[in-house]
Amino acid sequence: MRLRWVLAVALVWGCGDDDDDDDVVVDAGYVQDRTGPPVDGFPGPDAQTNPFDDIGDVRLVDEGYEFLEGPTWRAADGVLLFSDIPADTIYQLTPPAAIEVFRMPSGNANGLDSDADGLLLAAEHGNRRVSRTEVGGTVVDVATSYLGDRLNSPNDIAVHSDGTIYFTDPPYGIDPGDQELSFNGVFRVPSDGGLVAEWEGALSARPNGIALSPDEGTLYVADTAAGSVRAYALVGGALTNERVFTDATPNADGMAVDTVGNLYVTTAEGINVFAPDGTLWGTIVVPRVPANCAFGGADARTLYITAREGLYSVVMPIRGIP
Repeated sequence: MRLRWVLAVALVWGCGDDDDDDDVVVDAGYVQDRTGPPVDGFPGPDAQTNPFDDIGDVRLVDEGYEFLEGPTWRAADGVLLFSDIPADTIYQLTPPAAIEVFRMPSGNANGLDSDADGLLLAAEHGNRRVSRTEVGGTVVDVATSYLGDRLNSPNDIAVHSDGTIYFTDPPYGIDPGDQELSFNGVFRVPSDGGLVAEWEGALSARPNGIALSPDEGTLYVADTAAGSVRAYALVGGALTNERVFTDATPNADGMAVDTVGNLYVTTAEGINVFAPDGTLWGTIVVPRVPANCAFGGADARTLYITAREGLYSVVMPIRGIP
């Protein structure tokens, strides 16, 4: 049986209390298209795991930026941090819509995350490093070079609960003549320090978004050039058993995961949402091409979306993993 839903949302102004006066439901929507019976035991489209069941409207939070990336929710502070790469700035959103500068210059920061101690990590294009912001605001190096060669331009970060840091390192932030490494890769920073090259890809590869499954047993890596997402089993922190999770992600970029294991991948089409078995649930359509996304909010059900000049949000029926 083939099931298909199409929802479109007209442009309207929000109403209600003063905090919502500027809340805009954007000209967007979603398309859900899941085909066939349950696959490998995964429940069918009417199951509780359906991320499109009672999905909210895609809403514009703010716009007027240059190129937004790297959203990450800071639960302890109840705020979202996100990067404007060319503006060399990290911004802070206090929901619903209060935005201020968090750090400038940011080293042309891209991906952001928190380490096991809750300290901010940033993948900095301009400084070609992964950095940590210490208590008090001092910014220190986490990773800058591998076997004597400078990193390319760290792009996105995922942190395991045991403190291990994973990050992607494509060459987006440097000129070709400035590349010192002979590969574009995926790196691991063990909890006790050091730097391990877990995946050494060809110079044509573009490892980009990175995310962990809810049980932290699988690491997902988006390859923008290939339009695919690879999955790795983690054994002792190392990447093993590489497989293609999906090759239906044109221009695959940043990713997020919800608590039942659905994977949200920003693509040229919007946000493609996949079940844990790799089956496409559907696509969240955004007015601008999204570059990254992250769950946040007090109940972890708001999916924040960085899309070029705009920051958007949509309330999901399933809690996410911030």
